[in-house]
This record gives sequence, structure tokens and C-alpha cells, in this order.
Amino acid sequence: MRYRRLRWPKHVRKMKIMSRHPYATIAATFSVLLVISIVVFLFINRVDHPASNAYIVIVTRDGVQQTVPSNEPSVGALLSSLHITLAQGDIVEPSITTHINSNDFRINILRASPVEIVQGSTRTYTFSAAATPRAIAQQAGISLYPEDEVTATPSPAFISGGAIGKTVNIKPSVPISLILYGTPIVTRTAADTIGGMLIEKHLILKNGDTVQPALSTPISASQQIFILHKGTEVVTATQPIPEPVQNVDDASLSVGTSAVQQQGSPGTLLITYEVNVLTGVKIQLQSVELQPPVTQIVAIGTAPVSGTLGTWLSALRDCESGGNYQDDTGNGYYGAYQFSLGTWERLGLSGLPSSAAPSVQDQAIVRNTNLSGGGLASQNPGCYYRTGISAFPPSN
Repeated sequence: MRYRRLRWPKHVRKMKIMSRHPYATIAATFSVLLVISIVVFLFINRVDHPASNAYIVIVTRDGVQQTVPSNEPSVGALLSSLHITLAQGDIVEPSITTHINSNDFRINILRASPVEIVQGSTRTYTFSAAATPRAIAQQAGISLYPEDEVTATPSPAFISGGAIGKTVNIKPSVPISLILYGTPIVTRTAADTIGGMLIEKHLILKNGDTVQPALSTPISASQQIFILHKGTEVVTATQPIPEPVQNVDDASLSVGTSAVQQQGSPGTLLITYEVNVLTGVKIQLQSVELQPPVTQIVAIGTAPVSGTLGTWLSALRDCESGGNYQDDTGNGYYGAYQFSLGTWERLGLSGLPSSAAPSVQDQAIVRNTNLSGGGLASQNPGCYYRTGISAFPPSN
């Protein structure tokens, strides 16, 4: 029996012939490597094509900026997803709970440097990225009185002292008993002498006042100091001193974000009055800072965010009223941005907001938002978080 010889299809015979070519193996290997390279390139660079609902975030750490797309809701969640760890004393601005709500959102990671804290005969070595000497000491867990003097200098002991950053010097205050016109007051002072204490407390002696001991006497703990005024009846009262707040522009933070660089606290003021027993007329003699206030220092972001004003306005009015400039549902709020009449009139406008032209309502919400310290984050946190727009309107 004769068997027919099996013939391969034409394209298979062609490949078999090509495979016997001396360069066939090299060509095949090159083709496979090329395909693998293209796949790897597309995988690595897939972040160049973020999802449409992602924000572009600028993360600065160790002096290097990293731009990433993110769908994470907060600063802390994004740092976790990027596997960025924080060391002892590191600071994140704004805080890790801050909501990411705009493109070009900026996050600063301030890396801690070694710090030597000198408090009397005690020396403490730690790491801190805090902005002020008082904040450094507080971050290290050191309890401070408002009267304590806290200063910082470059460390003079680069090697021998073991410190390679700042030296924070704490001059502790001491308690004293101030008997002011017969009224005993317990307070604290960091002054060296009684005269220095009067200056520190803003206490000015009046005609007829006497001080015991003498002004040049060194201050010691629990010392009694008498200030007397002859021939009058004296009463005292205390009142709080508001906590000062110092805002510092920071171009490394996005507009609408902030970071507390130093915690503040209110103070206490003691006011002494001279009273005429016959007429009851009261004349102020002194006002003394029993406890000075501590200034809260807040960094305010000034770096612009991307996006247009039109997009910002559209998202806000859609959230507030469904975009209806004539909205008047009888709940006391009117127009596209749901103004109350009180707010509308404070902006110098009259009539109902829902009757005003759209351009007038748009301009009014921009003005009102910029007048607020926290923008939408404090005026309307609901729409602020729901829409994801910036706390303050873009300038363009």
C-alpha cells in the first residue's frame, strides 16, 4: 500500500524555511524583548493617565517634589498609599486629616533634625521639625508655662555636645507671691530682679506707690513682693486676655489650607482700682498680666490651585440649589447660592438674592467666601466635601 506524503500548509513551510536562516533566532529574540519592553513601559507610565476623578497632588519631602494623581480623601490616606513613613519629630503640613479637594494640592513633609533642649542643668536630645522654639519643646513633651522664656540658637557644640541642629534654651519661670495693694496674687516670672518683674508684668508704679523689697533685689522662688499705695481702698478684678493669632503666608501650601505651627493660649489680666469710699468713684490704678497670652502661629497657604472660577461656581450652585438662580423655597435662603438676607445685606446688597441677576449672585458668593477665614470649609462644609472644590474660589 502506498501512503501519500503529508504536505504542510504553505505558511508553515515558509516558517520552517525561515527558521533555518542563520539570523532567525536573533530576530525572534529581539521581537520578544521589544514586546516586553513596550508592556513594561506602559505599566510604569500608567500614572501619566490618571482617572478623571483623581486630583493632582504635589508632595514635597527631603527637598524633592513628587507629583502624583490621587483619589485618596485625605492627606494621611495618600501618604499611606505612597508608603511614606514619618520618623520621630517629622511634621506634615497641612495635617493628615485635611481633605484633598483640588488639583495642585500641596503637601509638605518637614523632616526632623536633631535638637538639644537645655532646661537648667537638664539636657535633652530629640528630633523636631517644629517651626518655633516653644513648639519644639512642646513636641518633645516638655510642659511649659506661658511665662517661661524659650529661645533657640544654632548649636555651638557640633561634635562635643552631640547636637548638630538647634539648641533650644528654656529659662523656667518661678512662682512668686505678689501682694498688690493688699491683695495676694500667685503668679510666675522669668525675670531676674523685682524691677525686671514689674517690666515683664507691665506694672507701672503710681505716685505714692512703694515696693518691698527693692527693685534691684534678685527674684527667688515663692518670694513675697509688696506693692503698696497709701490712703486709699483698693479692689481688684481679673479678665481674660484673648489668645493672639499670627497668620503667616506660606507659598508651599495650597490656597485654602493652613497648618498650626505653634499652639497658643489665652492669658489673664489683673486690674486694680482705687475706690473713693464716699462717692464710690472707681479709678483704675494698674493692669498686670498675671499670665501672658501665647501667640498661636498659623501658616496660611498662598499657592494657587488649578481650575477655573466658572467650574467652581457651577459646582457650588449645583450643590446649593440645583443651579437655580431664582430658588426661593420659603426656608429663609434664596438664590443659586442660598444666601440668607442677613448675609446678603452685610455684603451691601438689597432686595431678595433670588431676584438679583446671576452675575450679581456670582460676585456675591466670591466676596463672601473670601471674607471668611476658612472659606467653604467653615461656611458650607457640606458642599465643600461633597463637591471636592477648593475652599476658596480660583482667581481665574
